[in-house]
Amino acid sequence: QVQVAESGGGLVQAGESLRLSCAASGSMSIINAVGWYRQAPGKQRELVAIITRGGSTNYADSVKGRFTISRDNAKTTIYLQMDSLKPEDTAVYYCAADQIRYGRAWGQGTQVTVSS
Repeated sequence: QVQVAESGGGLVQAGESLRLSCAASGSMSIINAVGWYRQAPGKQRELVAIITRGGSTNYADSVKGRFTISRDNAKTTIYLQMDSLKPEDTAVYYCAADQIRYGRAWGQGTQVTVSS
């Protein structure tokens, strides 16, 4: 199976940038896609961005043009570059790997706080 762990969260001001990293380990060949999700207080967890095994990407409408998901050549680290951050981007951000047979593996989450 696969394990994922996020890093890179923090406190920034509106308009600034932040890059999150998701380190994946284990049986990398069983990963179909890796996504970044977020959950703000009192709200449901939502998909922010996703990258498939083949490299296709998709974004939530709220972050299109501001966030970019990418990965390293070894496909073991998945990044979320967040530019032009807004206070409404404040949330706990989670990385999740969609595995063949084993379902979705979640990380522990990293807090992103954007002050106005």
